Amino acid sequence: MTSFCEYLPELFADFGPVVMRRMFGGTGIYHQGTLFAFVMDDVLYLRGDERSAEYFLSRGLSRFEYARGGKKILLSYYRAPDEVLDDPSEAAVWARRSWESGRRSVAARAGGKKRRRQGD
Repeated sequence: MTSFCEYLPELFADFGPVVMRRMFGGTGIYHQGTLFAFVMDDVLYLRGDERSAEYFLSRGLSRFEYARGGKKILLSYYRAPDEVLDDPSEAAVWARRSWESGRRSVAARAGGKKRRRQGD
């Protein structure tokens, strides 16, 4: 784990405890079992959704993307604003927003599975 990743639990301390896990060449950041952020090449990305995307887009923050099979794949994670990296209280605000996006995503997937089972 890089020194940048080692710093993040301290940065997010005002938000609450986080767990760091290696994933796909990067590091996932979890709070209460929900993935809300990850680090790739020492860049922090925060989870967004239709409710929170405007916070990122209004600041011109890009979505995480990668290429697979000659196609560009965009994930629902956006580069963190610079102020998050310097201010634990800002980090807590953005982490909570991203964690809530993650919780909504988990709830939506769980709801879809229940509907499919009922419709079998």
